[in-house]
Amino acid sequence: MGAKVLFFFALFSFSAFSAFAENEAEDPGLVMNFYKDICPQAEDIIREQVKLLYKRHKNTAFSWLRNIFHDCAVQSCDASLLLDSTRRTLSEKETDRSFGLRNFRYIETIKEALERECPGVVSCADILVLSAREGIVSLGGPYIPLKTGRRDGRRSRADVVEEYLPDHNETISAVLDRFAAMGIDTPGLVALLGAHSVGRTHCVKLVHRLYPEVDPALNPDHVPHILHKCPDQIPDPKAVQYVRNDRGTPMVLDNNYYRNVLDNKGLLIVDHQLAYDKRTRPYVKKMAKSQDYFFKEFSRAITLLSENNPLTGTKGEIRKQCNVANKLH
Repeated sequence: MGAKVLFFFALFSFSAFSAFAENEAEDPGLVMNFYKDICPQAEDIIREQVKLLYKRHKNTAFSWLRNIFHDCAVQSCDASLLLDSTRRTLSEKETDRSFGLRNFRYIETIKEALERECPGVVSCADILVLSAREGIVSLGGPYIPLKTGRRDGRRSRADVVEEYLPDHNETISAVLDRFAAMGIDTPGLVALLGAHSVGRTHCVKLVHRLYPEVDPALNPDHVPHILHKCPDQIPDPKAVQYVRNDRGTPMVLDNNYYRNVLDNKGLLIVDHQLAYDKRTRPYVKKMAKSQDYFFKEFSRAITLLSENNPLTGTKGEIRKQCNVANKLH
């Protein structure tokens, strides 16, 4: 009797192990060069498309950089950001936290190029991550080796966006906590905010520092320029009024951002807090002195962000169009 029990236990254990091993083989997770056998040209196609789009529309690089943060920071790096609204669900693109995001139609341009080469193979989530990497390079930033193999989510996460994406008016403690939940430490956070070196800040995000009185923390030499760009206490959102984040090198991802915030030229409250909070200030000063250090920490943080809870293996899907889940086709 005992021998039979041992036999069946051994058989069950072997079956369970075999099933586990089979699942592991089916789902290697994120890996380098995931597409090397099933779509060898995938990363080259994305790189070439990003370059072409950047030549025609310089602001696309800013969009790719914002996309990776707005998608991957909200529960999962699954391209949920790209989904359009439906009758039942609101798109993440239409939430307040996503104000100013644009150029989503060019993600479809990249997707179409990939579909011509390898139909139904490359996920929108990987397109989003790799276009961010190539956008960083276009802006003069470092090339970051990133893993692939993500699959696409089927639903918008608009209902939880505010739980995960910090607002520009939140305390630095709240921002640190939200990034720590993704495994991104203090120097990583400081480096990621260095993305404010490029692009622009809309006046609707700034007017509370200008009206009815100018925030005394702002550098007085910088205030006239900001007021010129944001002359209205209640800006018209359709007017697209904005201030360049960095007047010196507005199209270059560099460590000038850190020198600016130390000189009280940071546009957002979080920029100012970053420069003066005792937990973050030492890293701000270090990155202001060394672009190599900034790039090293920025690369590490982008890697962690890109690997935040992805869908892999048989989870999710490979969308036919990045703005619509397959079940809606």
